Amino acid sequence: MTAYKKFEEITIETQPIFKGRIISLQVDTVKLPNGETATREIVKHPGAVAVIPLLGDTMIVVEQYRKPLEKSQVEIPAGKLDAGEEPLKAALRELEEETGYRTDNIKLVSSFYTSPGFADEIIHMYIAEDLVKGSANPDEDEFLECEAITLEQAQQYIRDGRISDAKTIMAVYAWQLYRLTGQI
Repeated sequence: MTAYKKFEEITIETQPIFKGRIISLQVDTVKLPNGETATREIVKHPGAVAVIPLLGDTMIVVEQYRKPLEKSQVEIPAGKLDAGEEPLKAALRELEEETGYRTDNIKLVSSFYTSPGFADEIIHMYIAEDLVKGSANPDEDEFLECEAITLEQAQQYIRDGRISDAKTIMAVYAWQLYRLTGQI
């Protein structure tokens, strides 16, 4: 994505706070456009991928427990990028690991930032069709169940709160647009 820098804030100092397996946290002191200074708490993330896997008139989703929410969620397959990994390769990996499906028919829908007010996480979302069933192989700390749902079921899951994460809600609306227009 091209950097547009109107009202740019210049970093004066970065103080690392935490470095974990998935994220790190830092506090930056910045010079504002008016010359004043401020602090910014920033979550650094390696980026992620998400896949809208379409199988006939259904979308393949996974249900898993999300500890920060203290509840189970129905989501599209997704996962973080490994160091230096190309997003397309990661999308194909996550699709197969979480659902068991493979495909050669996959294309980028959009890349978007999840919470630009405090995090640099970017998600590259793909749509996948012509799925071929194999066997799932989730990470050893990942417990999930795969399901094929219709658009109507997905919309009901949103109303019921079973789908409540931004990427999956965006995927459902993209799928609806795709069904109506043939384009994403």
